[in-house]
Amino acid sequence: AIAQPDFLYHSCLNDKFNYTSNSTYHTNLNQVLSSLSSNTEIDYGFYNFSYGKSPDKVYLLGLCRGDAKPDICRSCLNNATSLLPLLCPNQKEAIGWYDYCMLRYSLRNIFGIMEDTLTFYMWNPFNVSANYDQFSQDLRILLDSKRVQAAAGGSLRKFAAGNATAPNNQTLYSLVQCTPDLSDQDCSDCLAGAMGEIPNCCDGKQGGRVIKPSCNFRFEVSLFYDATADTASSPSLSPPPPPVPSVSPPASNTTPAAKGKESNKSQTVIIVVPIISFVVLIIISFCIYLIRVRKPREKPQPQSNSTYLVLTLCL
Repeated sequence: AIAQPDFLYHSCLNDKFNYTSNSTYHTNLNQVLSSLSSNTEIDYGFYNFSYGKSPDKVYLLGLCRGDAKPDICRSCLNNATSLLPLLCPNQKEAIGWYDYCMLRYSLRNIFGIMEDTLTFYMWNPFNVSANYDQFSQDLRILLDSKRVQAAAGGSLRKFAAGNATAPNNQTLYSLVQCTPDLSDQDCSDCLAGAMGEIPNCCDGKQGGRVIKPSCNFRFEVSLFYDATADTASSPSLSPPPPPVPSVSPPASNTTPAAKGKESNKSQTVIIVVPIISFVVLIIISFCIYLIRVRKPREKPQPQSNSTYLVLTLCL
């Protein structure tokens, strides 16, 4: 216990339910703690394991801050798995928070269930120097926007960070997070409840944080998180679809109705062409007939206008 850094805060939640050393619950707890410490496949900072059978089944949940790199995340959780059972000996339910991670275990199912009954606060010792009302309004707008963004995250991460301009040319930074097993609505409700605690903890302060088992937020007038988290996107549950080929078919603005009109035009051409051919064929046949019916012994006679017209047409 001496070798591990202190938690920001911890709680042994239920002293009514204790376990004895080397009991089935103790064995199951050691198993889930070991599973968390040895897991290197998860790189998005959220762990939920369970082991055993009721009434000795153990549920464990680990959450790293959304901007924590995988090595920092694992180191933080390893410290927590070593320290929390020592601080809460023989307790079946406990929770501890570091700056970069949270560890929680229980004898009851805690997955997908919003827990906001336990709350602790931390705050910056310095007060807002001027324009307090404007500062509070800017803070509320920033936290609300991040709350919506975090709640819309997927089942791997519900996290958002960002900044806004505060009075006196200050930059206001904020970070909000939920355990990603919560529904969008539960995450939003949890963060809204946490934001409602601002008057009790850090009203008029340049920074503060409200932390609950299922969600937390923090704000400061100086950058306290990895700046790349501002634009970091949430991990996807499935691989992205394959890229669209660069060669695409010719563009067409034709709607289904327009395609029907094109079909009618083609039918008209098919019908008109045979009719014209038939008429031309009749005229040629008539010309040939006139030439053949003329007798060779007759002396040439001046051509009448009607004959001229027929010959001209034949030519």
